[in-house]
Amino acid sequence: MRRVLGIGAGALVAVGAVALVAFIPRLVSDFHSFDLALVGVYFIAIVGLNLLTGYTGQISLGHGALMAIGGYTTAILVTHEHWRDVWTIPLAGLVAGVVGFVIGLPALRLSGLYLALATFGFAVALPSLLKKFSGLTGGTDGLSFFEKAPGQVTGISGTVTIFGHSMTQNHFFYYLTWAIGLVGFALVWLILRGRFGRAFRAIRDSEIAAVSTGVNLARNKTLAFAISGVYAGVAGSLFVILREIVTPLSFSFLLSITLLVGAVVGGLGSLPGMVLGALFIKYLPTVSTHLSTRPGAPDFVFGVAIILIMILLPTGAGGLIGRALKPLTTWLYTRP
Repeated sequence: MRRVLGIGAGALVAVGAVALVAFIPRLVSDFHSFDLALVGVYFIAIVGLNLLTGYTGQISLGHGALMAIGGYTTAILVTHEHWRDVWTIPLAGLVAGVVGFVIGLPALRLSGLYLALATFGFAVALPSLLKKFSGLTGGTDGLSFFEKAPGQVTGISGTVTIFGHSMTQNHFFYYLTWAIGLVGFALVWLILRGRFGRAFRAIRDSEIAAVSTGVNLARNKTLAFAISGVYAGVAGSLFVILREIVTPLSFSFLLSITLLVGAVVGGLGSLPGMVLGALFIKYLPTVSTHLSTRPGAPDFVFGVAIILIMILLPTGAGGLIGRALKPLTTWLYTRP
């Protein structure tokens, strides 16, 4: 009975989330739909990062670089091979997943700060590496869809028609990113509820104890990196599709730090809080700029906000959500 109630409550929350995502474009302008689409991009990347850092304890400062892998995969396929932009998303995720797996190999010998520094080095080095292969990546100037392959850009006319229903390009981007985001969220939720999720949490809590219970460290740690890489690659692909241009500066090492901030603010080890983490990293810089235009002031406001959140909400927004819902979940699981 308790399991049925729990599943019913989860299904109700899922239906509510889908309804909310579908209804929001009716309340906001076309411009704000584009901004919310970017929030969806960050949400996808942060969900993958949270799987890696929040649930397996592997700190990564290289997810901006994995997003770059996915973004450049899409840009290269669109501009050089003339693929339709949206059809490149799965392949971009797959390529970034393979790179994530390769990056995860050092995680077999590194942990904590040393692993963070290794992944950070990857994030710092990749933009310079992208500039070296200018024939493929466009070098410093990058790749522009409008210049190279305008016919492959979905909604270039300003509208997109799906099943006889027309919408603006920005509304299409919004629905595309959040549809992928919700599906990705559901997949991670299912993974964490199963055998792999238990193995990930065991590794996070104690690698020695995990090995003693039969957990394969090499397989699970690299698998976590690969899955997380897929999410980063999909997010990077969507990021480039939304902006219709990519340069090495689009994926600087600051993006990796920003994503980790979003995961921490959302609450490491908590999936629902990732939405709030994505909203935080998208809108707080804009709000801080409006508060003061003095040089360095927006960064100062952004930093102070992070410090205050860490002091007031040490478990992030996800911990706050968990505490708010605790009476309901307790009632569900204590009913006879």
